[in-house]
Amino acid sequence: MSTTISRINELAKANKRMRFLSIAHLLTVGLLVNAFYSLRRRASPGVDGVTYSQYEVKAVENIAGLHDRLKSGRYRAQPLRRIYIPKGDGRQRPLSIPSLEDKIVQKAMVELLNAIYEEDFFGCSYGFRPRRGAQDALDEVGRVICRRNITCVLEADIRSYFDTIVRSDLMEMIGKRIGDRSILRLIGKWLHVGVIDDGRLLITKTGTGQGQVISPLLANIYLHYVLDEWFEQEVKPRLRGEAYEIRYADDFILCFQSREDAEKVLAVLTKRFAKYGLTLHPDKTRLIDFGAEELAKYEKLGKGKPGAFDFLGFTHIAKRSRRGNFCIHVRTMRKRLRRSLKAVATWCRQNMHEPVAEQCQGLNDKLRGHYQYYGRPTNFRSLSEFYREVRKNWKKWLNRRTRGKTLSWADYESLLRLHPLLRPRITRAWAGLGSLV
Repeated sequence: MSTTISRINELAKANKRMRFLSIAHLLTVGLLVNAFYSLRRRASPGVDGVTYSQYEVKAVENIAGLHDRLKSGRYRAQPLRRIYIPKGDGRQRPLSIPSLEDKIVQKAMVELLNAIYEEDFFGCSYGFRPRRGAQDALDEVGRVICRRNITCVLEADIRSYFDTIVRSDLMEMIGKRIGDRSILRLIGKWLHVGVIDDGRLLITKTGTGQGQVISPLLANIYLHYVLDEWFEQEVKPRLRGEAYEIRYADDFILCFQSREDAEKVLAVLTKRFAKYGLTLHPDKTRLIDFGAEELAKYEKLGKGKPGAFDFLGFTHIAKRSRRGNFCIHVRTMRKRLRRSLKAVATWCRQNMHEPVAEQCQGLNDKLRGHYQYYGRPTNFRSLSEFYREVRKNWKKWLNRRTRGKTLSWADYESLLRLHPLLRPRITRAWAGLGSLV
């Protein structure tokens, strides 16, 4: 971060109500160059078809021209290119891909605005923030529920969050901190630019295109005011017991000491979200008895175990440790496991004629990535299931290229000795002490 942007960070930290009236000049050539080289090289191109490698040939020249257009007001955002990726339930998730130059400017803008908003965001927010991630949020779940007297968890799901953000409300929220009209105009252009879908230009009235570089930051700003600040400053002081929020982008849970508090918050949360155009999914939003006290109560009454809840790809289950203490075990969510295995099967089918060594390397890359995210303590059983199914899948598709000759398990085991698949392993340590949000 440059000295100037560091100064912006210091001002934002010192005065939480300060409006920044002149910061557009900080979108310098140097910041744009850094933004360009931090983008993914193999990312999909936008509607103009310009790829990273093409732009890189004359990167300095191109970025100087881009900077000149920004300064003179001649910069124009291009429509987004709509693509679809499959969701776990069989539906299609729309993604909006900006052009490369729009990505560059948005990346630089995120760097600039982060210097301000990182001083505003609460500790409960973990998504798309510097030096924070999903694993930190999952660690915090364990710390809050295991170390505080939590008896109830609100598992919440916002329906089509990125598509339902009310743009006028978002711009009003940004205006609380940003008074520079040039910055506000740029953000407005990206919000209203439109989408090219199957050759047609579509103009939407709500939402921030999921796929734009700046969208995660804008989404964080929106929920910061709609949820985080409201919950911390208005809701918690009115509750009888303790309460905690843990949020990763639009995925969040609320933990309560009192179920009565939880029921009241759920009732008012629905109204709060409706005021800002958001809707809680009725089938995926629920209150769950959870915590040490609830587990003891269920055991005493012979009712088995309290309900489990899902968060960031893991099902969280109330358990006893070997010493009899309350603890949380996690399992990979079943639909996430099925989705990962389906992706492996598709990859095996598409690469079945490649050399075996190359297939092995590709599958190990997928196994490594899966273990890196899902390799949390207590989740070894799910990792083992994934590993076994990947082995079976690979054998199935190798068998299809043997031209009628069946690949026996003995032959397959011999092949695996030459081209071994990565075995399951726990990659994350137990959560440390840290802060309770």
